[in-house]
Amino acid sequence: MRRTARAWGASLAIALVTFAGACRALELEEVAIASPLAGKGPFTARLVRPPGPGPFPTVVALHGCSGLRDAQGEVRKRDVDWAGRLLGAGYAVLMPDSFTARGIRQLCTVRERSIFPKDRADDVAAAVAWLAGQPYVDTARIALIGWSHGGSTVLWAVRGGFMSDLPRPKTAVAFYPGCRGMLARPDWRPRLPLTILMGSADDWTPPEPCRRLARRVGFRLVEYAGAYHGFDAPDVEVRVRRGLATAKGGEAHVGTDPVGRAAAIEEVLAILARDLAGP
Repeated sequence: MRRTARAWGASLAIALVTFAGACRALELEEVAIASPLAGKGPFTARLVRPPGPGPFPTVVALHGCSGLRDAQGEVRKRDVDWAGRLLGAGYAVLMPDSFTARGIRQLCTVRERSIFPKDRADDVAAAVAWLAGQPYVDTARIALIGWSHGGSTVLWAVRGGFMSDLPRPKTAVAFYPGCRGMLARPDWRPRLPLTILMGSADDWTPPEPCRRLARRVGFRLVEYAGAYHGFDAPDVEVRVRRGLATAKGGEAHVGTDPVGRAAAIEEVLAILARDLAGP
């Protein structure tokens, strides 16, 4: 059933108030990460962690092609929503910003790109190395979660032989990644438990390549019926985005699927509770 414009407006107003409160409550700390592991150079990240000395299980959360920050320089609503949810479950969260320090605002509509998921996997390595130096991080309990471009980054970060000299993440979740690149690499295998979460109606990063990749290598693929790209975002009305660099015809549907969102939240928290459980 479709919401009326008035219902969407009221819902959006509530969401914006909640989002503003979440930003204040989270107290996102900006940190700078400079490492030879990051081939594209230094970058910043936002950090939030539970009170106390820890050590805490930690999630490295990887933004999509829109970037971590919006046009006003604030962390995007979906990233804040997930960070708050993960913090509430007892996890520290580090959100690398692969774009801002490198002069990039977004890549969704950019065809000539200067940074790719493989480059951002190097940022993951640099982020994990940085986390290993923080006394409040339990390096035996690190997880990776990425969305879209960040989901594809997860696929590069979990490849065999990568980050072999660093603390090894225990589990990884990729939301609606592009799987064609890995499908074209017959030697690609995830070296740790991997779950991909996708909408079955996604027409930006269609699920079929991920289905074929899952059949080939055996990771877990969960699809949400009728959901589009960005289905887990909080309260975003489904619309068609145009001018996209990687979508067929430059257009794709994006927006919240309430059923898929609720199920994905439950799925992610269950995965982390299982795979990041303490001794």
